[in-house]
Amino acid sequence: MLGFGGGPSSIPLVHQEVVKKYKWMDEEEFGDTLALANTMPGPIATKMAGYIGYRIAGFWGCVNALLASVIPTVVLMILLLGFLQSFKDSPRVQGMTAAVIPVVAVMLAIMTWDFIKKSGETFGWWKAFLLLALAALLMELLHIHPAIIILICVTIAFFPLLKRRGSK
Repeated sequence: MLGFGGGPSSIPLVHQEVVKKYKWMDEEEFGDTLALANTMPGPIATKMAGYIGYRIAGFWGCVNALLASVIPTVVLMILLLGFLQSFKDSPRVQGMTAAVIPVVAVMLAIMTWDFIKKSGETFGWWKAFLLLALAALLMELLHIHPAIIILICVTIAFFPLLKRRGSK
């Protein structure tokens, strides 16, 4: 609730806690979870919390993670929105808002570079940059939704596994 940028701005924090601090997931599984969460409707932070909670502690872990991510936000929203409404036109508040935006952008850029680097090491740099360029072209020039691109990539990634399974 106190972060700027919504759910996507909390992803680097979730990544730090889940992958680096507690080691509940590795980089690849976190990336897969993030990609899957991006394809589904709804707030990303809630979807990530629900899946990670389920992965760690089953059904009750999912319920606990969802409640832990939703209830504080709702309570703080109710309390703070009334208070902040009286200060919304203050130059200080507008300045703080303008100062936080570049920080969130840098955090997201660092996380993006980490995923690109991991892709380059896993697939090879030429394939990684080719996929990145192709995805950028499809999104920017043809206005294809990122979820559709992710679904196509997942299908392409699983096709060899399905082919092997069918030949057995």
